[in-house]
Amino acid sequence: MPPSPSVEPSTETTETTEALTGELAREQAYLDAARAQLTRMRELAESLDASKASDAISGEVLGRVLARRIASLQDDPRTALFFGRIDVDPPGGPAEQFHIGRRHVSDEAGDPVVVDWRAPISTAFYRASPLEPMDVVLRRRFGVDRGRLTALEDEQLREPAPTDGAAGSILAAEIERPRTGPMRDIVSTIQPEQDEIVRSDVAVSVCVQGAPGTGKTAVGLHRAAWLLYSFRERLDRSGVLVVGPNRAFLDHIGAVLPSLGEVRVGHATIETLLGHGRVRADEPADVATLKGDARLAAVLHRAVWSQVARPTEALVVPRGVRKWRVPAYEVQEILDELAARGVRYSAARELLPQRLAHHVLLEMERSGEAPDDRVQDAVAKSPAVRKYVATTWPALDPQGLLHRLLSDAQALRAAAHDELTAEEQAMLLWDKPARTKGAARWSRADMALLDEVDDVLRRVPSLGHVVLDEAQDLSPMQLRAVGRRASTGSVTVLGDIAQGTTPWATGSWEEAMRHLGKDTHDLVVLDRGFRVPAVVIEYAARLLPHMAPGLGAPVSVRENPGRLELRPTAADELYSEVVRAVEAAAEAPGSVGVIVADASVDAVSSALAAASVPHGRLDVDHGDDEDRQVEVVPASVAKGLEFDRTVVVEPRAIAAAEPDERTGLRRLYVVLTRAVSGLTIVHAEPLPAELT
Repeated sequence: MPPSPSVEPSTETTETTEALTGELAREQAYLDAARAQLTRMRELAESLDASKASDAISGEVLGRVLARRIASLQDDPRTALFFGRIDVDPPGGPAEQFHIGRRHVSDEAGDPVVVDWRAPISTAFYRASPLEPMDVVLRRRFGVDRGRLTALEDEQLREPAPTDGAAGSILAAEIERPRTGPMRDIVSTIQPEQDEIVRSDVAVSVCVQGAPGTGKTAVGLHRAAWLLYSFRERLDRSGVLVVGPNRAFLDHIGAVLPSLGEVRVGHATIETLLGHGRVRADEPADVATLKGDARLAAVLHRAVWSQVARPTEALVVPRGVRKWRVPAYEVQEILDELAARGVRYSAARELLPQRLAHHVLLEMERSGEAPDDRVQDAVAKSPAVRKYVATTWPALDPQGLLHRLLSDAQALRAAAHDELTAEEQAMLLWDKPARTKGAARWSRADMALLDEVDDVLRRVPSLGHVVLDEAQDLSPMQLRAVGRRASTGSVTVLGDIAQGTTPWATGSWEEAMRHLGKDTHDLVVLDRGFRVPAVVIEYAARLLPHMAPGLGAPVSVRENPGRLELRPTAADELYSEVVRAVEAAAEAPGSVGVIVADASVDAVSSALAAASVPHGRLDVDHGDDEDRQVEVVPASVAKGLEFDRTVVVEPRAIAAAEPDERTGLRRLYVVLTRAVSGLTIVHAEPLPAELT
């Protein structure tokens, strides 16, 4: 066989390759210089001495500020300080280059070396297009491996080259990169429609309806980071909170904001947010649904304010040899005036002694005396006034009031008025009332009721911004609890109506936003799937017509269609087949989630352990902080998580574990859409008919 002819590369190809190699070397040198400047900035911050402040309090505050500053200037050698560059050439100004990264880096003169992705100039990196270039001549993206630049990709915006509309190879590779450990930021891959949400004004409440894989969670977290950058002074005072569905979810997203330089954001689940007592009881779904009904807010409000008694006797205050008297009708006028002021129950109660004392002073003045403010304070603190206030306007606590309502049919009937039917009142009453509030067996649904009572008694402080993820699963009363924590701020609400897996799941975003107290809001729909590959989302979308009619399926924009494998097996071979599927999935880099019905977690974990497959567990009793490639995940906590590959065990059992068919299909839809690259389904039982 004759040898193959040698092919010499063309001069043009050689010159292009050499030019790219030289340009990449120049960009790497720029990255090295930027890293040196970041080191200088950090060393300067570390050299500052908080102890030299003018006083101890100032020193403590300065110390905290410096600690945050030093933490934000840490360099991660596994990543590059910048991921992109834009060359701008505005008509009326000089041409400039800006390297866009996760944090701002400046040189000794204060000039920017790397521009923070949240800065206004960075908007053009995400939104510029050939139709609207925003003065951008060139957009460059960088490939990175272990902190070194490995590739660059340029996009000419004024004279764009022909394209088929597909994403650039570097952008596509970053989107499809295998997932390991917790969720990563998407700062280098934010799409224009996502960027518009991220940069919405702090005064705007945004609701994002996003199908699986559309990046809604990441968008919400990046919005929090952008708000803290753009409105730092305001939000430093009022605070930012992220509320997620469970602790596993918070652990999953916990690294995103620190990677963007933000460490001052609070995290909570709905359970920890409403931690008003120890949850010691479960209750039927219909009872929990009723307790989550917004009508309970009016019932609780009426129950609290009905404790203010109508005075039947005058207030008599002995002082010296005389007794001063405030008639009952005047006391009633005071009570009515305080109740009408719109303040909370306890705040109004604290005003009552001074108001009563003021009327006593008026009587003194009419008799010719000249009392001053000290006399009024003394009267307000006198035993007679304190006793009168205690009987007329009693002090309340949330647990005591709710305990009485749920254990006393007469008290519940009086508070319910026309809000609840007799049958609904009977559902709420405890079968065996606890003798004291301390012995009450509170349920999870009771926590939202206790929070409502607490707010009627004393106003819950408001934060500047709240990010609420998986909002579709919250009851109206839980939504009210979250909303009152942003009563003077704004919210970013994230969710998917099709993924509602609770009996009380919201029916529409308009309804949910109303319960949150945000009737005025922007509703945005994300339907381009960046995480879930096409073959997986198309398979899961078979469930949509049966559980969420009329809701469109997301459109995957991934170049890699992904992998879907069905592994039917015999019942006695189920766990052996699961082990084989997990071992095959773990051969490639990236995380593996083994998602099973909650009741099967122990059995699957034991099978993996017997086969010496290292793994973790994300159920509540066995959670830990160590990242492992393989995690066994109960179906009930899978929402919001993502894995490079998932092994789903017995879909029919996962769906059957829910209280009704629609909720079961929604739970299954969530489980099937957790995969970033590949989905393997292992089953001995027949698949649900909706999937076949």
